[in-house]
Amino acid sequence: MSNVTALRSSVRPSPVFLFVLGLFALSGLAVWRYGTDVGQSARILLFVFVVSGWIVSLCLHEFGHAFFAWRSGDRSMAAKGYLTLNPLKYTDMALSFLLPVLFLLLGGIGLPGGAVYINRGAIRGRLRHSLISAAGPLANLAFAIVLGVVLTQLATSLDHALFWSALAFLAFLQVTAAVLNLLPVPGLDGFGIVEPYLPRSWVAQANRVGGYAFIALMALLWIGPINRGFFSIIYHLTDLFGINTDLTTVGHALFQFWQKVGLG
Repeated sequence: MSNVTALRSSVRPSPVFLFVLGLFALSGLAVWRYGTDVGQSARILLFVFVVSGWIVSLCLHEFGHAFFAWRSGDRSMAAKGYLTLNPLKYTDMALSFLLPVLFLLLGGIGLPGGAVYINRGAIRGRLRHSLISAAGPLANLAFAIVLGVVLTQLATSLDHALFWSALAFLAFLQVTAAVLNLLPVPGLDGFGIVEPYLPRSWVAQANRVGGYAFIALMALLWIGPINRGFFSIIYHLTDLFGINTDLTTVGHALFQFWQKVGLG
């Protein structure tokens, strides 16, 4: 069997992923039809639209890792179901999806989630290992750029402001996830990119403190000056991608449907 044939037989979107994708599309259509209505029903649908879109992006992120690992020699990716985009295959639900969604609710931050377990011994070459780690956040950036192009080209009126604000917020989340993931902190993809070039003793020590380093990073993001600096970088990048800041702010406010919001 050729590599192309083997890949095609392994890359089959799962029913679970297709369900989430369908929910994303249908809720987006419903939000579109609400136009400029910001009533409670419309905001709940906006919430479903953004969360389902966020889960789709998590699946694409992890698929990026798995695809490049498969291409680099780790054929276990197919057997583990990582090439099916099934969110249930990417480690446990609590750490992979529930925790990122919780951070989404609390602070509007696209927390990296999900994980694919790669047989690093099956992959030769430091560059391949770095590319596998980079593939996830690059998927988020690609998603953000696509959404930015859609917003720049099509969001030319406020007739469907509810939909455009939701899309802008979703794009904003992609950028936060990519930037966070690219930080060279143990446990994140940024560290995975540089790890092949570091002394093994450093890597062993980093792996021992990886979980604590990630928790410390999350805690630092709640400190005022660091939080403002982080989001300043995010907004600079979203501007480059054509993601309107005002739409993002409105989308974030409307996303929190349990809170009252004044847009006047």
